[in-house]
Amino acid sequence: MPTKLYSSILPSIFFLSLIFLFLYSTFLPLYTNNDSSSLPTNKFLRSSSPPCNLFKGHWVLNSTKGKPFYDDTCPFHRNAWNCLKNKRDNMGIINSWKWVPKDCKLERVDPWRFLGLMRNRNIGFVGDSLNENFLVSFLCILRVADEGAKKWKKKGAWRGAYFPKYNVTVAYHRAVLLAKYKWHPKQSVVSDEDELKGIYRVDVDILADEWSSIADFYHVLVFNTGHWWGYDKFPKETPLVFYRHGRPISPPLGLLDGFKVVLENMVHHIQKEVPKNTLKFWRLQSPRHFYGGDWNQNGSCLFDRPLEEEQLDLWFDPSNNGVNKEARTLNHLIKEAVQGTDIQLLDLTHLSEFRADAHPAIWLGKKDAVSIWGQDCMHWCLPGLPDTWVDILVQLIHNSFETG
Repeated sequence: MPTKLYSSILPSIFFLSLIFLFLYSTFLPLYTNNDSSSLPTNKFLRSSSPPCNLFKGHWVLNSTKGKPFYDDTCPFHRNAWNCLKNKRDNMGIINSWKWVPKDCKLERVDPWRFLGLMRNRNIGFVGDSLNENFLVSFLCILRVADEGAKKWKKKGAWRGAYFPKYNVTVAYHRAVLLAKYKWHPKQSVVSDEDELKGIYRVDVDILADEWSSIADFYHVLVFNTGHWWGYDKFPKETPLVFYRHGRPISPPLGLLDGFKVVLENMVHHIQKEVPKNTLKFWRLQSPRHFYGGDWNQNGSCLFDRPLEEEQLDLWFDPSNNGVNKEARTLNHLIKEAVQGTDIQLLDLTHLSEFRADAHPAIWLGKKDAVSIWGQDCMHWCLPGLPDTWVDILVQLIHNSFETG
């Protein structure tokens, strides 16, 4: 009986198996093809979607944050920013704050991987001393991957380093206005009633010599200007006078209008003369934190923690007419000037606005520095905030080079 039952069921099982195999062989390829064909589409969508915004977020005190890559012995330090050597208070806490972007993960730079990516390529910074501050952080971080790094000052560079293991050069060209400018003393001494001692002639359509011949050397360029565009640097006794095509611009331009015209000309030059495949960034303003007066009015920045979010507008909104309003004012003009170009904005302003605690302040490394120059509430301690700038720049460079 069991054998007979088995014999009667077997054809049915066999028939059902054939149906299953038919259905499996029919529909599995369709499923597989759809799945595999979706992979390139998803990859394309990911690469074409806008990258996450590394510039918006908040600071968190993180006791487990890794120690800085370098200390006071880095050979590329500038003494006034070497806050470890100058015994600045709270350096451990200053470097325990971590920037956390709102919807992104900011990776800590891997110097070995980054120099490997940049092998046989060069990175240039052009602008004022805040870009130099940025550069020094960069050099000290990268040196851990190549201790044979050598100081480098060629092609008009103010300072820099060559990393022989990777054949990489990273350097800074000092050009505080980007455009060429020169001091012209007052010609007539008949009358001193106007108090004019002379002028600084600014040729809005001519590059500063220090970066006029670097277009083909660098594969990444980071520009900035802004901190010299103030009446504290160029008062009425020694003003900026703007020239175009070798002649004074008429009517004469004020500082902000002159800044706009210089920006327009510098951006036009970059677009025209710098190779298209060069990765170009424009770093927006690094905010100052003078409290109680400007740098020459006993302004101070002896803070022991970052500012709170709700304090930022009070400090930096131009409508409040405070001493630190320059950053947002100039940023607006810079954004207008680079709009529609292939120059990427490196918007480090907002994340830096919080860090009133991270300047050299009174720890400047020279006995009489504060009495002569005042506190430094403009530049940044190293190691310190610019190390986070490096993390962000490196991640953006990785994203650009690795995605082609």
